[in-house]
Amino acid sequence: MIESLYGFAALLILAFLRVPLAFAMGIVGFVGFYYLTGNWTAAEAMAARRVVDTGMDYGLSVIPLFILMGNLVSHAGLSDALFRASNGFLGHRKGGQAMATIVACGGFSAICGSSLATCATMGRVAMPQMRKYGYKDSLASASIAAGGTLGILIPPSVMLVIYGILTETSIRELFAAGFIPGMIGILFYLFAVKWVLWRDPDAGPAGETVPWRERFAALKDVGSTLALFVLVIGGIYLGVFTPTEAAGIGAMGAFLIALTKRALTPRVLMNVLMDTVRTTAMLFAVVLTALIFANFINRAGLPNDLLALVNGLDVTPFVVILVIIAIYVVLGCVFESMSMLLLTVPVFFPVVAGLGYDLVWFGILVVIVIEISLITPPVGMNVFVLRAVLPDVSTGTIFRGVTPFWVAGTARALLVLVFPGVALFLPQLLY
Repeated sequence: MIESLYGFAALLILAFLRVPLAFAMGIVGFVGFYYLTGNWTAAEAMAARRVVDTGMDYGLSVIPLFILMGNLVSHAGLSDALFRASNGFLGHRKGGQAMATIVACGGFSAICGSSLATCATMGRVAMPQMRKYGYKDSLASASIAAGGTLGILIPPSVMLVIYGILTETSIRELFAAGFIPGMIGILFYLFAVKWVLWRDPDAGPAGETVPWRERFAALKDVGSTLALFVLVIGGIYLGVFTPTEAAGIGAMGAFLIALTKRALTPRVLMNVLMDTVRTTAMLFAVVLTALIFANFINRAGLPNDLLALVNGLDVTPFVVILVIIAIYVVLGCVFESMSMLLLTVPVFFPVVAGLGYDLVWFGILVVIVIEISLITPPVGMNVFVLRAVLPDVSTGTIFRGVTPFWVAGTARALLVLVFPGVALFLPQLLY
């Protein structure tokens, strides 16, 4: 175990020196494996085999395809259409535009699959409208930042795909498990808006009432995209096609939707493809080096030593899970979401499996806690993304505003922790 601890210490030092995470994990994993084996050839063979095997993994093609689908739908104007549709039904209530923003974020993230992209996109769409009706910046910005966190749980989720790859867990089951907690997340955030308005009625004035004809017209604008979501996710749930096949169908469907909306020029299409390539390359680099680092800590015996340590303690497995969640909460204050997932899951999932817990349930719980970290100071990534989009809103204002949403996210994590059936109900229906 001591070699693993040295490895984590070296990783933290490199991170402190601002070495990119992908390089840091690759360096520590490669050098650490050499230290354990005393053979450069063995370390080179391990790294080469990991790169080749992972790069040739057919299941990984789901990542660029879902990213491409999200980019195409984004350029087709889905974010504006979703906000108009949800605002038409909610905007006339007190705090209604903040609620509409959360609902629109949930719908957009269901297609986009990225919290940061959802946050940035909806910041440009929703913030001007809320300011128009006199919303306080704290509530307006917080509803966007919190709503954006829904992107890594509601399927199709790149985060769940990567967790499934790291733990060799069914992506189909993970997508099914993420749906109900994702809907609960939207509901709890709506309650958070109501709580803010109860404390400060002037934070979110009511907007204009939209005629029913315009409401249905707005729904029609998002109909094709929602149908695409139902086709992709429904096909996966029903076993009609695999997640990879669903991602291909989704990407083609998004391409056709963008064409019919006349949103694709040759220049826009080139930008979409380049964004997809850059994002995919970044994710693959991090995943590959994380797997090299995981090989090092597995060779050092850290997961087995942790399991032996846990079994030797006079505590219940539930207490162990609480400790793991506490570790995630602390890490969320200093690490961004993908780093947390890639660094911790290879260490914790063998322990969780050894204690007899369901890895699908644990994956959903981990992603929910990581969602909370996206709005946790001092490194809430969604807050800083939104700060870049809205430079006239201070970071402190956003962090103060997200506090009720942070509490709501914590309540959802506790709900899934205490009642695993919330996450496992739909996966159990698949068989």
